[in-house]
Amino acid sequence: MFITIDEKATAWFTKEFEMNKPFNIRMFPQYAGFGEKNKGYSLAFSAEMPANMGYSKEINGITFFVEGNDVWFFEDTQTLLSVDDRLDELQVTYREQENSTVN
Repeated sequence: MFITIDEKATAWFTKEFEMNKPFNIRMFPQYAGFGEKNKGYSLAFSAEMPANMGYSKEINGITFFVEGNDVWFFEDTQTLLSVDDRLDELQVTYREQENSTVN
């Protein structure tokens, strides 16, 4: 699991959630939509406190986290959060992680 959140995406969350830092953003699979990575699931976000954190990353006063029971959605994947400048909207990109074999 590898999650990257760029500076523009961090600013987007600050603006969209209209909260004072520090705050938490939960990233989780939502059963809806077409889903690029897992069919039938899309990535959703909510501002809440973690209950059983499986992954976290703090950037500029925002702690992005995934609960332990949602880690499956991010396994073997690079999840990249950025902003589409034309639309001024969050953009989520998934890339399969390359498994390196050590001989």
